[in-house]
Amino acid sequence: MLNTSLNKSLQMLVALLMLVIGISLATPNAYAADDQSSKQQAAKSSDADLWRAVKAGESGYSTDKGLEANVLINKTGNEGKVIRNTYLKPAIVVAIFGVFAAFLIFYFVNGPSKLSHGFSGKMVARWTKSDLWLHWTMAIACLTLMLTGVFIMLGRHFIAPYVGEGLWAGIIATSKFVHDWSSPVFIVSWLICIIKWMPLQTFKLYDLKWFLVVGGYINFGPFKGKHPDSGFANAGEKMWFWTLVVFGLLISISGLMLVLPNLDLPREASIAALLVHGVSATILIAFTIVHIWMATVLSEGGMECMVSGYCDESWAIQHHNLWYDEIKANGSLKYKD
Repeated sequence: MLNTSLNKSLQMLVALLMLVIGISLATPNAYAADDQSSKQQAAKSSDADLWRAVKAGESGYSTDKGLEANVLINKTGNEGKVIRNTYLKPAIVVAIFGVFAAFLIFYFVNGPSKLSHGFSGKMVARWTKSDLWLHWTMAIACLTLMLTGVFIMLGRHFIAPYVGEGLWAGIIATSKFVHDWSSPVFIVSWLICIIKWMPLQTFKLYDLKWFLVVGGYINFGPFKGKHPDSGFANAGEKMWFWTLVVFGLLISISGLMLVLPNLDLPREASIAALLVHGVSATILIAFTIVHIWMATVLSEGGMECMVSGYCDESWAIQHHNLWYDEIKANGSLKYKD
């Protein structure tokens, strides 16, 4: 009887001991599993926070000591790209095709501004040889910049899909090279033009009437035959000149910021310069198209001024009567031999 009770006690003790050992072995594994799960959750949360910060443009740490080297993704650069693609590129397309189409329609509806008394055959000196060289140097450089700039900005949409990769690479590389090296020619000639021609471009009270009657270019309705007073430069030419002054300055400064290699600019400044450059170019493209239309197709006898430096006397009297009266009165009127 005693042996039976002792055996039962020993069995219970062994069972209890085994239970304790089993529990002790299982508990660390449970703790380890929970700890591993917690670490994984923490890692996932840490990665999410990291990439959220990276996408927001926050600074980190880098051994590279260059400007903004510790910013992995620049938020401003992405925002500038969106603005360029969403607004700037369509604006350039409108400036080119929209303005050209508008003047083409106007020409077919209105026709050119004819000389009321026809050509006189007497040519009056208006521009010097140096003026002509200056004008055409700036004009060629300006048109070259516009053409190559359009290729750089829009070529991937209108040219690249239709040519091979090798040809497109050559086109874009050539456009970039020509664009960069035409810039100094434009800047220098632009600056000389501004200094030389600014005294002739001040606005007068009579310029307001020029705008009110659309410069006398309308051939129908109440505006027909209205030829407003104008000095050496009419109000439209003055507006073009001051547009060239303001946006030529902006495009020159922003262009230099983009191409000069030694300027270590923050990304924000570079993006701002790129957008200012594009907006200024868009405005100048639109005004250049207007200027070309007005000086050639819409003004009978107007183009001759910038070809030979002389204008027909009838053209001078009709379009720049105050200037003609002035040079006639002071004796500086000079006819072509």
